[in-house]
Amino acid sequence: MKEFILCAAIHFNDGIKRDNQAINIESGFIITGRRHHDCYAAIQAIGEALGISDAIVKTTINKADRDHQGFITSTNRYVNRSEAMQIAKSNNQIFHNMHDGEIGGILISEDLY
Repeated sequence: MKEFILCAAIHFNDGIKRDNQAINIESGFIITGRRHHDCYAAIQAIGEALGISDAIVKTTINKADRDHQGFITSTNRYVNRSEAMQIAKSNNQIFHNMHDGEIGGILISEDLY
């Protein structure tokens, strides 16, 4: 089966090893969503539900800059935006090619749907 892009993902690497993460993630956790902003909204909602201070949640979110934004594939791998672009292209998943002209090309969730 050919690997394809499933959804947007953000890797929050706090250095803690956890089970049931993407197969290539050794520590931290991944939040997934249709778009990257959905991932940020989820982490904020989780923080609020658990009573974690807004300052800690914002610090966690700020640490997950664009370098930690990527995608989950059909094989349960976390991939960065560049690798995701290549996978999505090879599967004709691109509907809006917004950043392919950049060096190497990067995938953004708006490219997919």
